[in-house]
Amino acid sequence: MADEATRDRVRALVRDVLSKTMPDSADQHTAQPKMAGSSPPLNNAQSNSAVTRDESAKVVITEDDVRGLERGAILRIAEGARLTPLAADIVNEKGIELVRRVPRAGSNQHKTIAVGADHGGYAMKEELKGFLAGLGHRVNDFGTDSESAVDYPDFAHAVARAVADHAVDVGIVIDGAGVGSAMTANKVPGVRAAACYSPEVARNSREHNGANVLTLGSKTISNDQMREIVRAWLSTELTEDRHRKRVGKIDAIERQYQR
Repeated sequence: MADEATRDRVRALVRDVLSKTMPDSADQHTAQPKMAGSSPPLNNAQSNSAVTRDESAKVVITEDDVRGLERGAILRIAEGARLTPLAADIVNEKGIELVRRVPRAGSNQHKTIAVGADHGGYAMKEELKGFLAGLGHRVNDFGTDSESAVDYPDFAHAVARAVADHAVDVGIVIDGAGVGSAMTANKVPGVRAAACYSPEVARNSREHNGANVLTLGSKTISNDQMREIVRAWLSTELTEDRHRKRVGKIDAIERQYQR
């Protein structure tokens, strides 16, 4: 009898906890669907526990992203993401609730940013400096200062060194393709440089990989695309423990080869 009474108390406690953490009614998940932008933003703790699927790394949500969801599911999307017409139809039909990702604390803080470029990236670098200043960031320009031919490793190294020495918060380097500068920057211990060609990749490089240097290719993107990529990159942070653990393994591998 004592054991049965104990079990009854445990069941009552579980029911009490669930009643405080679950929605008041199951109807909340099968009510009229909330279209993009109409859902109140959840904080990170709420969204992690309630969300059925997370597509917040994407700026465009297609029918493939929503077709497999159950009726009344909750889908987390990026703050500025938009739905294709077919995706919106599926959301309406299934009563899927859209939750806009809340910007992480500190993601909009002003940063000190090292910038650099070779001759091929000089013009875009100048556009970048104005864009960053307009966002309220402080810019340290490591050159180059003209379109006269120079070697990209010199400028990528200078920016990467500033990041590794904690003289700046992050760095951005521009050359023709962005690949050579990323390779160079990643030779500097403590630097995780990512060549990014879209806002989605930029967000992923920060949120999943903790990138602290962004490299861009002036011959592969326009100035407008550059602004979108940089804005996405700067507004995303590495916050989740599962990603921190994996980045820690990257750093551990790097330490194995340091002499």
